[in-house]
Order: sequence, then structure tokens, then C-alpha cells
Amino acid sequence: MNSLHALRHSAEHVMHQAVKELFPAIQLAMGPATDDGFYNDFDSSPQGVEPVEVTEKDFPRLEKRMRELINLNLPITRHEISESEAKKLFKGNPYKLEWVSDIVKKGEPITVYWTGEPGARNAMVDLCRGPHVASTGEIKAFKLLSVAGAYWHGDEKNKMLTRIYGTAFPSKKELEDFLQRREEAKRRDHRKLGQELELFLISDAVGPGLILWQPKGNIIKELIEDWAKATEKAWGYQRVTTPSITKAGLYYTSGHLPYYQKDMYPPMKLDDGAEYFLKPMNCPHHHQLYAARPRSYRDLPLRLAEYGTCYRYESSGELFGLMRVRGFAQNDSHIYCREDQAVQEFVSVMKLHEYYYQVLGIKDYHLELALRDPKDTHKYSGDDAMWEKAESLMRQAVEQVDIPMVETRGNAAFYGPKIDFIIHSSIGREFAISTNQIDLFMGDRFGLQYIDADGKEKTPVIIHRAPLGSHERFIGFLIEQFAGAFPLWLSPVQIAVLPVGESQVVYAKLVTEKLADKGLRVELWDQAESLPKRIRLAEKQKTPYMLIVGDKEVKADTVSVRVRGNQDQGVKSVPDFIEQAVHLNHSKSLTL
Repeated sequence: MNSLHALRHSAEHVMHQAVKELFPAIQLAMGPATDDGFYNDFDSSPQGVEPVEVTEKDFPRLEKRMRELINLNLPITRHEISESEAKKLFKGNPYKLEWVSDIVKKGEPITVYWTGEPGARNAMVDLCRGPHVASTGEIKAFKLLSVAGAYWHGDEKNKMLTRIYGTAFPSKKELEDFLQRREEAKRRDHRKLGQELELFLISDAVGPGLILWQPKGNIIKELIEDWAKATEKAWGYQRVTTPSITKAGLYYTSGHLPYYQKDMYPPMKLDDGAEYFLKPMNCPHHHQLYAARPRSYRDLPLRLAEYGTCYRYESSGELFGLMRVRGFAQNDSHIYCREDQAVQEFVSVMKLHEYYYQVLGIKDYHLELALRDPKDTHKYSGDDAMWEKAESLMRQAVEQVDIPMVETRGNAAFYGPKIDFIIHSSIGREFAISTNQIDLFMGDRFGLQYIDADGKEKTPVIIHRAPLGSHERFIGFLIEQFAGAFPLWLSPVQIAVLPVGESQVVYAKLVTEKLADKGLRVELWDQAESLPKRIRLAEKQKTPYMLIVGDKEVKADTVSVRVRGNQDQGVKSVPDFIEQAVHLNHSKSLTL
């Protein structure tokens, strides 16, 4: 744990002490430090107690009390206690008692931290692993941020608690910079922009985490998919389509059942007596296609690609707009190759990522190599030799590209190490956008074979890859990256034609038709509203180009070109503007 983590964890303790002092009836549940600050969950309606409501309107007096506790420079001290002492100390708080039981089951020491001298009037104690700063006076700059609801343990079957978010930094300047970035993040929030720009919808009637693409959002989705299909065809991929459900046996063969079942939708029992599952991944289906006929070494590499729709039952507490969903369409592929082809195929996969990112202007990204935890090998399949070879092959491939990489332990797939591409948004968020693997396990599980040059049967190496991840997460990232102002080729409406008045409508229609004939997405905005109001609406919709048509433009067969962001490109002939727009569209330019 670093010093900033300890500072924020300490600020969280000060915060929950202030909450408990001002709202004595509530029960404290839990609260950690996070990458951006801290939070604490409270039960504001414990059994037998009149419910209380804590809102952002209470922040000023909560922050006032926090400052008072900080100015007292109260010591923060660690104490190791027995199970009986812990149960006595937290008697009547089911959340703390549950934590105590969990700690005892794990055989770990029970530790508490006192803020203030133990037993003193202004002191408070909490069950906590730490670490913390030495005293409250070390907390220099903090801010309470928001209130939200959160299920206990993130499980919707449990009680809804009140969660208060805050942050803390060593200096006021760092806090101010963070708050400025946070405001920018709010401005770019894909959930807010998705609603304003009418891109996607999440309906309670359909279900949480299930995305409904609206017409404009569907344009973006199909543009990206069509681009990926054309690109991957040129890179030697063949397209396939597989169903969204399958018999349970397929996932027993792969090993996902029962290992992965908690992340899958419940099975459907049909009249044939079999259990069917919504597919959480495409791999087992693709393996069936590989196994459909005998294969020779001359057939390899075989690259099967699909925008496959998958379903995973994420907990309600984990769902987040387009970033964490329960149904998604994945830019998936499985490459079946010989072992001597695996490194170069994996290099090609990484270069395909780089190509996509270059076109989209994504410059800040890195690799994360996820390895198994050597202390917890029971949850992984396969032997040491298999794991070591898969890791070695991927490392050889990474050495041939210029992409920084970090390593983690314990995040590997159950059947092998993996490499995630982590992309960084313009507001500092990180997104694990795609997972890639050299898989030496599933070929044997599914009995996949090919006849090698020596006439012997061998098992192919399988490469899993999904450069553009899912439509949902990738478009969510792009919305935030571009702040909704997509480049011309991705904009649902590329051009709005705005006649000044009724007398220019006929000419404006003619211009609109000429643009549409060239494959440009154009709308005629001849509503009764004033021209300034229509311009403001086009700006709000982040339309790349507005073509203003008045009497002068009609007489000269021209248009007055306005670019979003209040930029005036002056008067252009219609053919000149069409040539410009078509070039920008076809070249996938990032500038207007």
C-alpha cells in the first residue's frame, strides 16, 4: 500500500466518524480507499430504528466536522484483538460481525484502528486491516463528492446501503486538479452523452445491463463492425456465425462449468431433457467449426472471426453504462495454428490492434500480462509445462512490438496466461479493452487435431483475440474519448443543411440530395425555429458540418460552411465541399 492509499483510508475513517456523530442511528458497514479517493457504506435504516436520509445537502456540515477532527490531530493507532473482544466491541452491528467471522475463518489476525485515544469521548474504533497515517493532522486536503446506493457485497439480493464517496490528497493544488479532471469526466460521461445524443438506451422493462441501440448509436456500431469486417478480411480472417445458446455439455468440455457458472445466466431446461445456456463466450462454438472436418498443416493458420453476441450475468453493483454490461457483441476471433506459427500470429494480432488504434487516434495504451498466482494454483487447469510454454511464446511475441507491458499475478484465465490491451482515455481512465491469449489447453480438451507434414496427428495452438473488444465497451470509450464529437466518418449525422428561410428550402433540398448521393449522412433542417436556434441544436448534437443557405448562396450555387465548435470555413461551392467531405469520410480523418 502506498502513502496516498494510507492517507485516503485515514480520511475515510474521519469521514465515517463524522457521519456517525451527526447521524447516530446509522450503522457503519465498510469502506476502503480507492484509486480516486475513498467511500464508506452505511445502513441508514437499521432494524428497529427510524430511517434517516443522508444527502449531498449534508456535506457542508459533515466536512466541517471532519475538519474539526483533523485539526484535533487525533492519533490513529492499530490494535490486534481477540474474537471475543471484537464481538463485544461491535455488538449489534451485523456488518462488522460478519467481517469478524470471515476474518476468523481465514485464520487472519483481527485488527482495529482507533481514531483518538481508545475510550476517549471524541474517539472512534473500526475493524480495519489498514494501513493509516499516524494522526488525523496529516490529512491536508479532502472533499466529499457524492452519495449513491450500493448493495451489501455488491449483491442485489442483499440490503441497499447508502454509499458516500470522497477523496483526499496531500495538497490543495492536487485536490483542485483532481476536481477539475472530475468535472471534465462528467462532461464526457458516456452515459450522459449517450442519452443527450440518442445513441443507446437501458430499459428497466428489458433488464439492467442489456443495451438497446438507438438509430444513431446503431450507425456507429455498424460503421465500426463493417470496418472491422473489411479489415480482417484483408488480414486473412474468415467470418463465421454461431448461435447465442448451447447445450451445457459444451461448457463442461471447455471447463467453464462449473468453474464459471456464477458469471453465466441460469440454464434453460427444454423438452429434449438437455440444459441450454446463453453463451458467455464464443470459443467453444468456434472449436466445433474447426473440428467439423479433418485438417492438414497446410490449412493452418485458420483464422475464424465473428462479432458474436455473448451474455454474462454481472452483478448489479458491477454494471456501468456501456462499460460493464450483461449482453455484448464481441469482435472475436480464434486462430488455429502450428506451434512454430504461434509467435508470428500473435505479433500480427498485436499489430492489428495498433492499426485500429492509429486510425482512431488512440495513442496511450499498454499491455498487461496476467499470470497465475503460484500460491493459488488449485484454481487453474493444466500443468506447469503448459503454462510456462504459453507464457514464453507470448513474451517472445511482445519482444517484437514496441508496446510497454506490466505484469500481474492471479488474473490469468483458468486455462492459461493472457495479455490485455489497456487503453487510456483523455481524462485518465483506463479500460481493459481486449483480451488475447496463446492457448495450449483447449485444443486437447476438445480433441482438436491436424495432420502434420510427418503424417502424425498434432494439436493446434489456439490464439484468442478481440482487438476492438465489444461494441458496448469500445463505443463507450470512444464517446468519452471524443466527448461525443466523433470524427466525420463515425458521426451518425455528418452534415446538417440549414436554409435561412422558406425561400431557400428548394435549393437546400437539392444540396441535401447531392450530398446523400455521394454516401454522406445528411439531414435537411428546415424547421420553423429560427436559424440561431437550429445552429445551437446542431452544435448540441455535435454535428460536424452545418451548411447555411441564404439568398447569396442560392444565387452563387454555394454553401456557407460552419464547423462544430463555432468555426467558420467560409463560402464554398457545392462540388468543392462534397470533394472535401468525401475525402475526409473515406480516409477516416480525425480532423474536419
